[in-house]
Amino acid sequence: MDPDRLAPLNLLLKAKSKDLVAGLFQEAFRYRSRTDYPDAVTELTAESLGVEKAHVVELYKALALVINTCLYEGFSDPRALLSLFPDSFHKNLKELIVKIIVDNLSTWKQSVSGSQVSLPRLHDFDWRIDIKSSANAMARMSVPTCIVQMQVQETPRDVETMPATKNINIEFTKETLETMLDGLGKIRDQLSSVAARQS
Repeated sequence: MDPDRLAPLNLLLKAKSKDLVAGLFQEAFRYRSRTDYPDAVTELTAESLGVEKAHVVELYKALALVINTCLYEGFSDPRALLSLFPDSFHKNLKELIVKIIVDNLSTWKQSVSGSQVSLPRLHDFDWRIDIKSSANAMARMSVPTCIVQMQVQETPRDVETMPATKNINIEFTKETLETMLDGLGKIRDQLSSVAARQS
């Protein structure tokens, strides 16, 4: 990684505590995909470190670069993380940064995978058996059906807000339910087969 792009990380040496450095990493993760940072965040950081706001923006860009590189490359081994930094980089600061990344990486990975653009996700479901009480043909009046209510979490549109959930009701006859269960069984078997090959 280009040492010039990591140079703003030396501002972390002005932090009064390790907790402040860890907090800055959390803020950088939160805003990692933005090119501008909220004024309240940059002002508070500038005040905490005793530096100008312009330097804080460069610091956040460097923090985001390190975080995004670790997420993209899948680094989790401390030795691999240490190799990101040039030999001339401050030894104690390098070790603190690596410790913070190792401590947070799994949480960050979960957060990133949960906020990726994806199809709606099943959040919860419920079901009940229903007997039709009226129909056009007498023969269909006593046919039981299954009503499945799925609570679906919509596709995330903004990293800072949780996506809304909506309820979807589906009615199944015995035949359509059997067809669907057969299909889901095949999907389960294929997923199990893929998972077994990967382990």
